[in-house]
Amino acid sequence: MAVAFTKEESFETASETLLPDRPISPHPNLVTEAGLKALELQFQQAREAYDAASPIEDVNERRRQAANPLRDLRYLAARLRTAQLMPAATSIDTVAFGSTVTFRRDDGRVQTYRIVGEDEADPKAGSISYVSPVARLLMGKAVGDAVETGGQELEIIAIA
Repeated sequence: MAVAFTKEESFETASETLLPDRPISPHPNLVTEAGLKALELQFQQAREAYDAASPIEDVNERRRQAANPLRDLRYLAARLRTAQLMPAATSIDTVAFGSTVTFRRDDGRVQTYRIVGEDEADPKAGSISYVSPVARLLMGKAVGDAVETGGQELEIIAIA
């Protein structure tokens, strides 16, 4: 068969379908129960998106449509495989993984965050990763304790 009659992939198609893997954190993959369920749901959704791309007849379009779901499947499979389900925080004496902590900044702002795993962290929704600088400073502290970060003092005013 002559090369002229084979379907060659264009450079654009190749760059769209050969996506680099999502980086995996070097930290332990601690998760809350809700975080584990969210990972499982995301894995299922990525699987469905990949399966939906499979019947596409045009090979280049199929590769384009499957690239993101395939990358997500690899990432989510690794995260599910390494997930360490942490028990819910049972004490409100000190800040721990899964705790919701409220603190006051020097400028008077009061902020509340739940300390969760890296994949479920969403500061805009009120959750931060346990490896974030603020969470690291707050872990193990009690109501009334103060920590300093970025030239500001944060005073813990509640733990739930």
